[in-house]
Amino acid sequence: MSRDLPETAGQRVLLVEDDPGDVFLVQELLAEVDPSVRVSVAQSVPAAIELLPGVDCVLLDLNLPGSSGLDGLRELLLADPSAAVCVLTGLDDEYLGIAAVGAGAQDYLVKNKADGAVLIRAIRYAVERRRSEASMVRLREEQLVAAESVRLERGLLPNLLLEGSAVHGRQFYRSGRTRAVIGGDFFDAVRGPSGTVHAIIGDVSGHGPDEAALGALLRVSWRALVLAGVDEPQVLPKLQEVLVSERHESMLFTTVCTVVIEGSRVLVRSAGHPPPISLKPGPVPLRPRIGVPLGVLTDTKWEPQTMELGPGWSLLLYTDGLIEGRGPRPNELLWQEGLVELLAEERDVPPAELPARLVERAEETNGGPLADDVAILLLADLA
Repeated sequence: MSRDLPETAGQRVLLVEDDPGDVFLVQELLAEVDPSVRVSVAQSVPAAIELLPGVDCVLLDLNLPGSSGLDGLRELLLADPSAAVCVLTGLDDEYLGIAAVGAGAQDYLVKNKADGAVLIRAIRYAVERRRSEASMVRLREEQLVAAESVRLERGLLPNLLLEGSAVHGRQFYRSGRTRAVIGGDFFDAVRGPSGTVHAIIGDVSGHGPDEAALGALLRVSWRALVLAGVDEPQVLPKLQEVLVSERHESMLFTTVCTVVIEGSRVLVRSAGHPPPISLKPGPVPLRPRIGVPLGVLTDTKWEPQTMELGPGWSLLLYTDGLIEGRGPRPNELLWQEGLVELLAEERDVPPAELPARLVERAEETNGGPLADDVAILLLADLA
């Protein structure tokens, strides 16, 4: 009997019973086995509801004035769906106890057949059964969220349209928000009507579902502009028009870097975004002219910078979530310099594994998960 005490000690029990004799008997039986169990008494279901939540288990007499059959149980569970309820029945109502379990109670006891040990065991089992049911509900919710996340991610993250080009792309995305599917970072790469390859990576300021939706909208708008054959110098101004018309806050801005690749020549425009890094023959940051982010100035230009990458090139585009964690040096962030060092150390990692490996190394250096969204786009020449 003493083995039950550690698991019931200090538990709060609400006894819903209108018979003073039964109330006295239940209190004495519980006190005899475990004096630490605290028993509150309510003589009706409405009085019991006023004491919910705040108890570990409810002992409910099904034969109360004003309650018929399982109505009292249903009222209690409607008031507190998380309540652990053990019903008390008479000798002639055992079938009603079975029906009560089907209606949501965790267990039932037949009066005059329950001693203190049986009561304690029933309370303990009712509480544990309710906890198990709650855990199963949470697990199911998490499974549904995970499944929905996969479907939503498939819909929002792009399939790179590079077929027919000599460019191959690898991508990586991880949201920094808890349980979020996708954040405000975005990227894409497509083969344009003339055969050149266009790519973009961007970061909407702020965090939340509105920013995530805006990021997805900007990506789709950019793809539509490129595939429609809009002149390259007009793409960023048109994209800024979309941002200004669709943003939910007037101060919202977006950093963007676009590249246009033809052979081994790359044209880069940066609107306040970290520049790409050329990986071959060694990791070297490109040095484009950095303009203001989209949405800051209505009348601005983003000057292009044209560079030669050389045969067999690889180009890494990324958002600042990758480099704004702690770096290897005390009181310093990783920044682009630290990323270049990581790339040099990981030069032998296969391209398919490199984006995830970089995030892993950045998290090791940071001492834990990165706080911001991380998007990576790795483009490589397969010619």
